[in-house]
Amino acid sequence: MVTILVSITTLECAPVPAVCQEQNPGLDRTFQAAVAQYNAGKFPEAAAQLEALLREVPQSFEVHELLGLVYSEESQDALANQQLKEAVRLKPDSAAAKVNLATNLVRMGKLEDAQEQLKKAVALEPRNFDANHNLGEIYVRMGKIPDAVPFLKEAQRINPAADDNGYDLALAYLFTGKQAEARVIVQGLLKRNNTAELHNLLGQIEEKDGKYVVAVNEFDAATRLDPSESNFFDWGSELLLHRTLEPAIEVFQKAAARYPSSARLAIGLGIALYTRGNYDEAVKSLLRAADLNPADPRCYFFLSKAYDSSPGQADEVIQRFRHFSELQPDNARAFYYFAMSMWKGRRAQDPSLDLHQIESLLKKAVALDPKLAEAHLQLGNLYSDQGKYAESIPEYGKALENNPDLADAHYRLGQAYVHTGAKEKAQEQLAVYQKLRAQHLADLDKQRAEIRQFVYSEKDSEENETGKGSAPVKP
Repeated sequence: MVTILVSITTLECAPVPAVCQEQNPGLDRTFQAAVAQYNAGKFPEAAAQLEALLREVPQSFEVHELLGLVYSEESQDALANQQLKEAVRLKPDSAAAKVNLATNLVRMGKLEDAQEQLKKAVALEPRNFDANHNLGEIYVRMGKIPDAVPFLKEAQRINPAADDNGYDLALAYLFTGKQAEARVIVQGLLKRNNTAELHNLLGQIEEKDGKYVVAVNEFDAATRLDPSESNFFDWGSELLLHRTLEPAIEVFQKAAARYPSSARLAIGLGIALYTRGNYDEAVKSLLRAADLNPADPRCYFFLSKAYDSSPGQADEVIQRFRHFSELQPDNARAFYYFAMSMWKGRRAQDPSLDLHQIESLLKKAVALDPKLAEAHLQLGNLYSDQGKYAESIPEYGKALENNPDLADAHYRLGQAYVHTGAKEKAQEQLAVYQKLRAQHLADLDKQRAEIRQFVYSEKDSEENETGKGSAPVKP
């Protein structure tokens, strides 16, 4: 909920300059009528009155300011910019005018210009809440979160009751590794307003602070208050990250039933089922995810893993991987997955399988990405299975060049050396293989890293899509 608040100056009693009143006392009544229209939300009427008034008093700060705010409410940002700039020119010592211009500039995507205006506003009025808050949000949007903290902190000191600023300050503290400070703020906010959003944020804080059980409870509380797709995902993901698999499966199943069109919930359920060893059900869930979002590469990564252990749904899996390769013709992994789905799914029951097609797909994969170690490994395996050991050895070498810890590549290279009479090289590779296989805990760590990468990348993409963390402007 990182937001930039729009500072709207309330002009209920602001008159036009006195000299104009002497020339035409009716001008003040016209202006006050425009203010009333603005406050009533009748923006076209207010604009018409102010446009006419501006012809009479072209140097009125108040008229330019209010007309700029009216245009802004009508989403006519370019026109609003002209009026708000003129208001700042006419009254350069007005912090509120600079805040309003900065808000307009943010809406136009001119962050650096907005930052300049807000710095000037803070210099003019160091205790101006909107100036401090909005400047902090500008820094957040620019990715300069440590720079945002002092201004959000000052805004919090000026107005501790501003929940939006408190939330944003806690989020900034979280991003800068200050979990204790973030926790204090969120707990204070929860005393005033027991919301799902605050529980979710507190869950993120506790997770980053290593307090897993407390984090799970906060995500649970958030979901109970607001059973949204996002809260379900965060709750299930927290359980999954720490391999509390049965509860994770239960949460994701409940969530997927409630939100059947959510691809990421289907992926989360598939990962939980796969990690638990329910491979057939995992494949089904990941197939559903592929149908919901055919272009998401993360789905196919986990589908390929589940399919390795459950090749019974070969036709459906091959169809999804073929479609993925058609959607992303420049994606090396798409062709790698397609090749492996055909090879693993059909070689057991189809002796006439076209190995040349699989070879062609694997060669396409390594041509697109020469560093794709897995594709080199499988191309070597393809040659080796056909007795072409001399051809397999260079592929195993390329696989190990890009990933020296690939245990299977060491084993298969050792076997290839045996068949080609290079016994010493074979013993060397097999010794490395035995050493790597002994490090089985590393495999678990890798699996956790893969799950963590999916969870965090999905949260990042959610923030980008919804604007969370990107400082959108509230009208």
